Amino acid sequence: MSDLKKEATSLHKAASGLRKVGNHTAKPLQEFQSASNDLSALGALGSLLGAKSDIEEGMTTLAKLTRRLDEEWEAEAKLIGEVSDAFDLLDVLLAAQARAKKG
Repeated sequence: MSDLKKEATSLHKAASGLRKVGNHTAKPLQEFQSASNDLSALGALGSLLGAKSDIEEGMTTLAKLTRRLDEEWEAEAKLIGEVSDAFDLLDVLLAAQARAKKG
């Protein structure tokens, strides 16, 4: 196997792994968002009543950032997949060129 083919295989595997990240984060993110809407335990503590909205806002921000990370990882996975495909094509072209020189 040529170096390009090995690199393409490795990139393809990395892209596949990145695409699966969202599958693993979807449920925990949903649970986290639900928890940010139910901070009733904090309401029982008078001194934290003012902090409740800050905590909700912080949790909402974290959830948004996590969704953006998932989007970024998906975009990176797409790019890595395209580079992998380009390496595969280059490997085929170089092999064809080598055969043409021999033939």
